[in-house]
Order: sequence, then structure tokens, then C-alpha cells
Amino acid sequence: MAETGSDQAGDMKHDNISSPGVSDQEKEMATNAFEAFNAGSYDESLKNLDNLQDLNKDDYKITMNKAITEFYKSGQTTTSTLKQMLTTLKNQMHTAVEDIDGLDDVENSILYYNQAVIHYHMRQYSEAISIGEKLYQFLEPFEKFAQAVCFLLVDLYLLTFQPEKALHLLAVLEKLTTKEGNSKNGKGESANSMNKESAALKAEFTAMIEAAKSKMHQYKVRAYIQMKSLKACKREIKSVMNTSGNSAPSLFLKSNFEYLRGNYRKAVKLLNSSNIAEHPGPLKTGECVRCMFWNNLGCIHFAMGKHNLGLFYFKKALQENDNTCAQLGDGGNGQAAKMFTGIPMCALLANKRYELLYNCGIQLLHIGRPLAAFECLMEAVQVYHSSPRLWLRLAECCITANKGSTEQETKGLPSKKGIVQAVVGQGYHRKIVLASQSTQNTIYSEGQSAAIPVASMEFAAICLRNALLLLPEHQQHDSKPDNSSKSCSQPGSTESGSETSDACSGKTQEGDKFIPAAPSSPLRKQEVENLRCSILACSAYVALALGDNLMALNHAEKLLHQTKLSGSLKFLGHLYAAEALISLDRISDAIAHLNPENVTDVSLGVSSTEQDQGSDKGDLEPVESSGKQTPLCYPSSVSAARATMLFNLGSAYCLRSEYEKARKCLHQAASMVNTKEIPPEAILLGVYLELQNGNTQLALQIIKRNQLLPSVMPISSPDLRKKPLPFQSSQPVQPIQTPSSFTQVQRK
Repeated sequence: MAETGSDQAGDMKHDNISSPGVSDQEKEMATNAFEAFNAGSYDESLKNLDNLQDLNKDDYKITMNKAITEFYKSGQTTTSTLKQMLTTLKNQMHTAVEDIDGLDDVENSILYYNQAVIHYHMRQYSEAISIGEKLYQFLEPFEKFAQAVCFLLVDLYLLTFQPEKALHLLAVLEKLTTKEGNSKNGKGESANSMNKESAALKAEFTAMIEAAKSKMHQYKVRAYIQMKSLKACKREIKSVMNTSGNSAPSLFLKSNFEYLRGNYRKAVKLLNSSNIAEHPGPLKTGECVRCMFWNNLGCIHFAMGKHNLGLFYFKKALQENDNTCAQLGDGGNGQAAKMFTGIPMCALLANKRYELLYNCGIQLLHIGRPLAAFECLMEAVQVYHSSPRLWLRLAECCITANKGSTEQETKGLPSKKGIVQAVVGQGYHRKIVLASQSTQNTIYSEGQSAAIPVASMEFAAICLRNALLLLPEHQQHDSKPDNSSKSCSQPGSTESGSETSDACSGKTQEGDKFIPAAPSSPLRKQEVENLRCSILACSAYVALALGDNLMALNHAEKLLHQTKLSGSLKFLGHLYAAEALISLDRISDAIAHLNPENVTDVSLGVSSTEQDQGSDKGDLEPVESSGKQTPLCYPSSVSAARATMLFNLGSAYCLRSEYEKARKCLHQAASMVNTKEIPPEAILLGVYLELQNGNTQLALQIIKRNQLLPSVMPISSPDLRKKPLPFQSSQPVQPIQTPSSFTQVQRK
């Protein structure tokens, strides 16, 4: 966009020359100022502009040109000053963009365009889009200017994940460019074809048209990548490679295309073949290509399930980003970029620190380092505080950090720490102290406010509340399927889209609107519902851990009433509701939830559109999900899930002193799973039942062997299923670990 700014200044000064009623002296001054500006002699240009302003003090265009010249004289580092000056000039004209009925002269439109460019570099995309769309209505009279406005709008649409709108605009721009090229060629042929000057101008114009076409092909690839329309993308990739060759942007786009197809090795090979050393620096392009290179490698290895290697590349990208910011005058923390001082305007978008911190946080969460992930995500949430996904990730960090030690395993057997809390005394007086409840790690929350950002369960509850509040309410009268209309706000669509449809011209239906979730891609309707289910499941878990049983029951019941609920979350919803009801002494209601027939499916049920949230533009995009399914801590089959329900049902019967029913549930559940997969709480339940029958010796044998004895349970058939691994957060709607819903018995 920086090059466009230079062209703007030249156009404005040139137009001063051709304005009616201008004296020869004024024309000469304007010409000298224009030539000095193009030559980089800003002091001389300012001197001519001052002289010109003395002759014509009421012309705001001269003041605007002076402001732009001062801006370039400072090395484009006074962005805030230029923005303030343009705002002042707009106020002097007593015109707002919303009130524009017609743009009669090109000067006024360029003033608004300059404002849009500044909004773009300040990441104020909504304001820039509102100005650009208004200018778009008055483009036909200005051929060269129309191209600049269209390219700006296309960039903004892609940055805000509106690829269909970008494609519609590119189609219009393509027609405009073709029409312009034909008209220019016709004029050249009718004039003196032997004139060397006209031939040079024609060659320059042809080169400009070719550059514009190459740029349009790249924009189309980016749009199709966001839409995940691989067939259309493949066609455009060929055009990009033909027009741009093996340049870094074209190879990055092709690598991104292969990444979406799942050809990860080819994607890495294409990235490595790009010669990023020859790419201009951020001062010229506003992009740190080395940072993008390392980030994209991290995204690819994350999709391959190589999380430690992915983290290594994300850290390399973060280091490269900080080095670039330090060279630009920013210390790497983004403070100077926030103030828009000391950094050239074209390089304001180069700082990707918070997007990279988000990527590092997600990656750390996958490799089992929740505290380090929490630190990264807490820094990212300072900028992306309106993302419900990010608040959910923070809550998952808190949950993972506070799981406790009951899941530790030794040689595939349940840990005795989950059963025996301590041994007191020696010899005849030796006593075994059983655990009374599942202890939570409360090291972070003791004596601190819940609002303090530490990885505590109290703070997790706040994060989940924020995530729920950021989600839209349910659509009451929305009965149309997701694919009933092709909205501009559906970046995950697999269709190429109709470039002339109402959706692409901005006419979207209410039910098709997407929810921004920066730094990751926006949420579509079904993704919102999946995310809501995940947040409710986590909320119920956290409320149980904090002892807020009424709130846990409320969240669990809301979860069970969701229309599109995956089997795994339905299973967890019944368990959480039952545990809350047991704590509230509503045993009969809990037994209804613990009916094994309630479990018919334990699949994740995540839609494919939730996956592959990698680098959408061959650039720097956050990652959300892995291409591999990771083992989960909850049951991996319907049989194992029903066994868990029966274990809990036996615990509920014990509370009503129905010991025979409890024993039957325990026997039936133990026969459905492998002996090594029986949880410690079920072993405690067997101990309790033997103590109730007076079989003290058998109860001691169960404790010592840490398993149910054959006399307590039938011998089960061999089960070759793998033992589920501890909880890992891999999917955006992934449920959390099943808490212990067994009621622990009191020692006599």
C-alpha cells in the first residue's frame, strides 16, 4: 500500500496543474513541487508548496499535499499526525463519508482514499471498508484510481475473511482492466504509432496491466484458499506460477495449497525452495517473509502431529518477528506499533507477535505444558479479547494444570495414590487411610482473587463465562441448513461461489452471518454451536471442581438440550448432571441420568470445517486443530462408556443403601472392561461393599493388590484395546476429562 500512497501524492499535485483558473505561475510551482517530490527532494517540494499556498490559501488540496510531503520526509513515521491532518481537512469540508451523494472531483475521493489507507495500516479494517465501499460506487470516471481502490478493498475483504466479496470485486476489476487496456491500445494505434514517446508510454502501460493481472491471480488464490475450494485454487495456482514464476509469494501460495490438500512433505519442500533472502524487507513490503516462513513450517508440522517440532518453528518465527520489530524501532512488544510512532506506516502490519503467541500457546497445550501455554495465551488475549475460542483455550490450560495426580499410571495399572492416601502406625496398630475425595490442585487460588489471571479453576470459570457471553444467542426461527445459501462470510465453504450472487455483493441473510474469532478464522453457524457445547461441558466440569453443584447442573442440562450434540459430549453431560444431583442429594434424578441406555455413541462428531485452520493466506495464520486424532481420556467405545455409567450407578445405589443393586452394577461393569482399565474409584467401591458385608480380609486384599478380586467380579475376557491417554486439547469442540463422579465413602 505504500507505493499507492506515493502515486496519490503525485496525482494530487498533477491535478493542481490542470485545474481551471490557475495562473501560469501557479502551474509552474505545482509542476516543480511534483517533480521534486518524485525525485525525493521533499524540502524543495515543500518550499514550492508554501509559495503556492501563499497565492491560493483556500485550496485544501495544497494543505493535503504538504501533509503528505511532510509524511514522506519523516520516513512515513508520523502516521498519527497525517491521520489527524486528514481528519481536520475532512471536517473543514463539512462532509462525512456516509453523507456523500456524489463525488464530483477526483481530489475529494483521494482524500477519503488516503484515510482508508491509514485505517488499513492501523488495522482498523471496519472503518477502511466503510470508506472503500462508499468510494467504490463512484469509480468509473477514474480509471487508474479505480484500480487502487479495488485492490485496497480486496485486501481488506481477505483480511476480514470475506473471500466471496473479494472474488466479486476481482471480477469487476478484471473487466475494468481489460476495458482500460483495449481503450488505451486503440488510442495508441490511432495516434502516431511511430512516435517513440507514445511507444514508451504504451510499453509502460502494458507492463502495468500485466502486473495488475498477476496481482489479481494471487488475490484469487488467497480467496480460494480461504474458501478451501481446491479445484478452483489449482487452476489459479497455474496462472500465478506462469505470471510470477518461482517468486517467494507464488511459492508460499502453492505451499499453502498443498498444505490444505494434506501433502505436507511437498508443502515443506516448496517453502524451502523459496528464496526468501532476495525478498525486499518490511520497509518496502510491510511483511517479514522470514517470520512467515518459520510460522508456516510450524503450521505444517502441527498438522502432521509433530508438536514439539512445530513449537520449535513457532519460537523461531517469534524470534524473527522480534528482531524485525527491533530494527523498525519497536522493542518487539508492539508498544510502538500501538502508538503508531517511530515505525514507518508500511511496516505497521509487519508485527505478528500476538498471532505467534497464540500459535505457541495452542502448541504448548498439545504437548502437555499448560502453564507455559497459559502465559502465551494471556498475552495474546490482551489484543484478541473478543475471541470465544481463545477464552476457551485459556480455560483448558487452567483445567489441564489442575487435573491433580489421580491419573498417574505405572505399568498400565491405576495409581495407588488414587486409593490409599496415607499409612499410619506400625504392626498391629498400622492403619490405611483411604482417600475421601478427588483432591484438586489449588496451589494457585489460595488467598487470591478469582479475577487474577493465574491458572486456577476460579479463573477458568471466568474465562468460560466470557466465552459464553461472546457467542451469539440461538437463532429461534432458523430452520435452513448451513449450505442453503452461499454467504460471503463462509470461508470454509467448499464451493467456488457465484461471483455475481447477492451474497457477494454484500446482501447476506441474518442467519448466515459469521462471528469474528481473530486471530483464527471466523465461526460459522455450526461451528458456533459446536463451540457452545464444548464451553458448556467445560463449564460443568469447572463448576463441579469448585463445588458449585447448582451451576454445574445448570450447565450440564443446557448441554444436554443442545440440538446438535456429539455422542461424547452427551455422555459427559449425563455424568456431570448425575454428579451434581448426587451432591445435591437428589439420588433418584441422578440414577435416571446414569442409565447405561443413555449412551449410544461416544464419537466426537466434529464437522470437517473445524479442521485445517492453518495459514489461510500462505501467510501468518493461527492454527486450531491437528490432522491426527489424539487418544482421549474418556472411554473410546460405547461398551467402555456404559461400564463407566454402571460404576457410577453402583455408587449412587450405595448412597441409598441398596448394596445388592450396587454389587450387580459393579459386577456387570467390571465384566465389560479389561481388568487393568478398572478405575481406582471402582476399586474403592468394591472395598466399601466388602466392608458392608463384613469381609474385612477381602477388602484388605483388594487394597493391597489394587484390583478387584475374582470373588468380587467375574473373570473378564481379554480386551486388546489401548488405554486412553490423558486429556489433550486437539479439537475446538473437544470435551474435557471426565471428573470422578464416584462418591467416596467415609472410613469407619
